[in-house]
Amino acid sequence: MGGLRVIPMGGLGEVGRNMTVFEYDGRLLIVDCGVLFPEDHQPGVDLILPDWSSIRDRLDAVEALVLTHGHEDHIGATPYLLRERRDIPLVGSELTLALLDSKLREHRLRETVHHKVREGDRLTIGPFDLEFVAVNHSIPDALAVAIRTGAGMVLHTGDFKMDQLPLDGRITDLRSFARLGEEGVDLFLTDSTNAETPGFTPAEKSITPVIDQVFRDSAQRVIVACFASHVHRVQQVIDAAVAHDRKIAYVGRSMVRNMAIARDLGYLHVPPDVLVDAKDLADLPPERQVLISTGSQGEPMSALSRIAQRNHNFVHIEEGDTVLLASSLIPGNENAVYRVINGLARWGARVVHKGNALVHVSGHASAGELLYCYNIVRPRNVLPVHGEIRHMLANAALARATGIENVVIAEDGVVVDLVDGVASVAGKVDCGYVFVDGSSVGDITESDLKDRRILGEEGFISVIVVVDSVSGKVSAGPEIHARGFAEDDATFDDVKQPIIDALDAQIREGNTDSYQLQQTVRRVVGRWVSNTHRRRPMIIPVVIEA
Repeated sequence: MGGLRVIPMGGLGEVGRNMTVFEYDGRLLIVDCGVLFPEDHQPGVDLILPDWSSIRDRLDAVEALVLTHGHEDHIGATPYLLRERRDIPLVGSELTLALLDSKLREHRLRETVHHKVREGDRLTIGPFDLEFVAVNHSIPDALAVAIRTGAGMVLHTGDFKMDQLPLDGRITDLRSFARLGEEGVDLFLTDSTNAETPGFTPAEKSITPVIDQVFRDSAQRVIVACFASHVHRVQQVIDAAVAHDRKIAYVGRSMVRNMAIARDLGYLHVPPDVLVDAKDLADLPPERQVLISTGSQGEPMSALSRIAQRNHNFVHIEEGDTVLLASSLIPGNENAVYRVINGLARWGARVVHKGNALVHVSGHASAGELLYCYNIVRPRNVLPVHGEIRHMLANAALARATGIENVVIAEDGVVVDLVDGVASVAGKVDCGYVFVDGSSVGDITESDLKDRRILGEEGFISVIVVVDSVSGKVSAGPEIHARGFAEDDATFDDVKQPIIDALDAQIREGNTDSYQLQQTVRRVVGRWVSNTHRRRPMIIPVVIEA
């Protein structure tokens, strides 16, 4: 029947945008379809999607999309994929599909095909025999998936760690990992995010005393910011609030939505009369208030950022408030987060974060846990996934240290074939970034982003000149408009005559092509701005013949 082809389309070489395509016997299976959030050097971009252009004309061959858990970097791009083929069956756990459903409703994608699964279930879809295994992560109901085909078995961990004392009592099922290892795992796809971190990831319960201490030390209101999907963290905050006789309100649309879903499904336990509307919370004395908010990564439009800027509708920081950032710091978000911290501190808040207290533990397996998994699974081949290149290389070194000889390092778009029990790189497909900008998907290019960066950092100048088509002389202008420079109308007076002189010289030499004249204007203005202002703005010259 041939081999099994594996094509990572996101999540390798980056933290986020996870998506992997498996091809066997002409049919396709997709595992995860997530987004990556933009960094400062990608202005105006809302989301970044995986690039599935290489399979766009084969979407009818997709048997299913398997979702390992409900984080945005694993499910967030699903609505955009379903726009191209609405009836792709979706496979995932109860909470994962519930979180996805709310997202699909926002995109007006209501009639989708669901297969709800849980740990221990097996499901055959086309030539793929799927078995689901419980794994512990920073969101409930996460699953690893074993994919059996005629070419061999793949075990994909998804995101996982090995918390031995999880809040929900649901541990990573190492017994099933070992059983699958005994059957024979031909290719092991393992989460690399924490591979550089030695030892074992601390238990989620280890931060409970710290959260309790924060509440004990706070004489006024407490505001907690965390990921809108971190149900376990929110549960710890709720438990602390109850213990200290405080009422709770959610702030931020995604937080309100996700926690309602988690509560309705029984994953979040909120005692009666503890939860109130955010607007009603202000009627209570400050020492009885707790706000649980989005914005722990400094997102500009998030609730916490608006609170820090004092432009939130009804939440205003007061002297003595405590703000707890109960999350990790995603690489690339440092500046945004510190801006929020400084903004909160400016208004008198005490800010508790990972840099000054143990208020977050990772949701990913550290080096000790990965070594443990390699030793019990004993796979024939390993493909590190989910992480930057340094994380994947560290993960590869761990695999080799346990005696696994064939470890394949790949990045997005690299094709890996499993043939006769051996995995190897077989080629590459085009696999770039797909930018979402408002309602536009894929229309923004790297060149557009470069232009936006220039506009934001260096400014913008437009120059309009009218040339008499009969005499060849400048008859009007130059009229110069600029952004990012001094507002004084005389700022560009010194460059107007050099523009006229340069155009006259070009026309005398017989160069009357409008494009050439525009380039002349661009060169003169660019040289003058560089020498005078030490800037390299975007210059748009317009030469009109009249």
